[in-house]
Amino acid sequence: MNTKEIQLSRKITNQLLHAAQISPTQEICGLIGAIEGLATSCYPINNTADHPETRFLLDEKQQISAMAMMRDKNEALFAIYHSHPTAPAVPSETDIKMASYPDAMHLIISLNTKGVLEIRGFSIIDGSVAEKTLTLIS
Repeated sequence: MNTKEIQLSRKITNQLLHAAQISPTQEICGLIGAIEGLATSCYPINNTADHPETRFLLDEKQQISAMAMMRDKNEALFAIYHSHPTAPAVPSETDIKMASYPDAMHLIISLNTKGVLEIRGFSIIDGSVAEKTLTLIS
């Protein structure tokens, strides 16, 4: 995805922010499916990391199931999302090292702000990180 801008619906954005708010001590994670480059569905997935307060690992079975649902709905993988309960909304060294879907955006939600949740988007390809502008659409 070579675009500098990512469009997200308010509905999906609100889903991501709400999920992060109700899990303030552990990283939430999941996938977002898209049709023709427009994000259409959010697939929350359990975090199975050994230390979910600082890492995320998508539950393998749920990830496979979500990918199958996307395929059934003619969606493509648009983004992988996760939260940072106590860190800024930027990819950590681990996030960069573990990124294995170069065509997917990486959305990071931060709770490490004063009363305002933050969500930022990045492409991560072969260790190279580029921030994307997020635009909310109806």
